[in-house]
Amino acid sequence: VQLQASGGGLVQSGDSLKLSCVVSRSIVNLNVMAWSRQAPGKQREWVATLMGSGKTLYADSVKGRFTISKDNARNTIYLQMNSLKPEDTATYLCQIGNFWGRGTLVTVSS
Repeated sequence: VQLQASGGGLVQSGDSLKLSCVVSRSIVNLNVMAWSRQAPGKQREWVATLMGSGKTLYADSVKGRFTISKDNARNTIYLQMNSLKPEDTATYLCQIGNFWGRGTLVTVSS
């Protein structure tokens, strides 16, 4: 299984970005899909999870600002990020089980 994340970039504080993670197989029957992030010099941090039931979970640091979703027809998992803050700067990675994508860099300037 391969995961390719994209959509990162350089934005200003308060801006929005939508990250995409294209999966090389069908995601219709997946039970758990997730996004994590890793800032320079810091440990990887869990951001959001989407269950197969549709239930979503978010880290407190992003709750109310980020939304995880998926498009089964496109085998794609999304992370909509609103009201971005400088502390959101990190490489964002998508995850399915033991499989991780290569990540996409998000930089938020103040």
